Amino acid sequence: MTDDALVDWLLDADPALRWRVERDLVRAPDEVWQQTRSRVAIEGFGARLLSLQDPDGQWAGGAFFPADFDMDGPEARSGAGQPWTATTWSLNALREWGLDPAVLRERRTAELLAQHSRWEYDDLPYWGGEVDCCINAWTLANGAWLGADVAPLLDAMLAVRMADGGWNCEWVEGSVRSSFHSTLNVIKGLLAHQAATGGTDESREARRSAEEYLLRRGLFRRESTGEPVASWVRYFTYPYRAFYSVLNAAVHFREASLLDGTPPDPRMAEAIGMIRAARQPDGTWLQSPRHPGTVWFEVDAPAGEASRWLTLDATLVLAWWDGR
Repeated sequence: MTDDALVDWLLDADPALRWRVERDLVRAPDEVWQQTRSRVAIEGFGARLLSLQDPDGQWAGGAFFPADFDMDGPEARSGAGQPWTATTWSLNALREWGLDPAVLRERRTAELLAQHSRWEYDDLPYWGGEVDCCINAWTLANGAWLGADVAPLLDAMLAVRMADGGWNCEWVEGSVRSSFHSTLNVIKGLLAHQAATGGTDESREARRSAEEYLLRRGLFRRESTGEPVASWVRYFTYPYRAFYSVLNAAVHFREASLLDGTPPDPRMAEAIGMIRAARQPDGTWLQSPRHPGTVWFEVDAPAGEASRWLTLDATLVLAWWDGR
C-alpha cells in the first residue's frame, strides 16, 4: 500500500479503532476524533458489547469466567482456552476501545458489580480483587476508570511485588521470581490507574521498578543467560488479552513515555528491531494465531491476515522510537 492507502485502510475501521487512528496517526482536530470516540457507545463493537451486559452489571453472569463454565468439564480439560466473555474481559475491551465511562456509570455498573459480582476464587467481592495479580491489575484499571474504590486493592497488589521488581501470578503457590506476562499486565494496570487518578508515590515507583525488570532483559531475554525467554515474544495477536509479546510491551512503554514525558529507553532497540522486521512490504502487520477461547464476536482479522489493530500499534511504536 502507499502511505495514503494504508491510512485510508486504517480509517476504514470500527469507531473503537478509528478514533485512535484519527488522534494518533492522522493528528485530526480534537473535535474530529472525539466525535468518532463518542460513537463507540452507539455503534459497532462497543454498542454490541454494551447490549450484552446483564441486568446485574455483569457479562456472561460471571466475574472472570462465564457463569455456566465448568472448571472441571471437557472444555477446560481439553485446553480449548479461557472464555473471553465474562465481566473482566468485557470491561477491559470497552475501556481499551475508548468508551466514555459515563455510559457505564449511568448504568451504575460499579455499584452493581459491588453488589452482585463475586470472584470464582473464594467468592471474594469484585472490587476487592482476588489473589491473581494479573486479574487484580485489570480490576484496578477498570475500577479507576469507573470510579470504584480500588485503593485497598492497589495496596494489596504492591504488597506482593517480587524482590526482583516484577510480579508473578503464581506467588500464592510459592513463586519468588517474576514473569514477563504477569509483570507486563500489572504495569499496564498501574499505568491505567495513574492516568485516571494520578496514582501514588508508591504505585509510580513500583511501576518504574517493574519496567526496569523488563528493560534489563531487553523486553525478551533471560537475564541469566541472555537467551530469548520463549518464541511467544514474537507472536503478535490482537486482542492482546493476558499474553506477552514484544509489541504488547512496546505499546506499554510508548504510553508510559508519553504520560511521563520521558524518551524511549535504548535497551529496547533489539525488541524494536523485531517489531520492524515483522512489517510486511505493504506496511501492515499480520495477525498471529489467535488465543483459543469463546468470544462474543471477532474484532480483528483471522490468523495470517493483515490486522488493523496491530498495524496501528506497531506503526505508532516505530514512529515514537524513530522520533526519539
